[in-house]
Amino acid sequence: MGIIGWIILGLLAGAIAKILLPGRDPGGLIGTTLIGIAGAFVGGWLSARFLDRPVEKHFFDLYTWGAAIAGSLILLIGYRLLFGNSRD
Repeated sequence: MGIIGWIILGLLAGAIAKILLPGRDPGGLIGTTLIGIAGAFVGGWLSARFLDRPVEKHFFDLYTWGAAIAGSLILLIGYRLLFGNSRD
């Protein structure tokens, strides 16, 4: 999967994570994309490290999407724990 694939995966995974966990988060298209890309890396690392299931490098692999969305959710929850009240 090339860099464009990672960007698209990150954008969609970040958007899905924001839909699943609505609220005030770092916003915009760029923020969502960055959270999704970082979430994809976090989810892939956690999957390989603790579940002994490395993520495939295919764009249409369901497990890749699940790991990316789970990693994005973890990052959104972490952001809210650290900076939850600063945006009021």
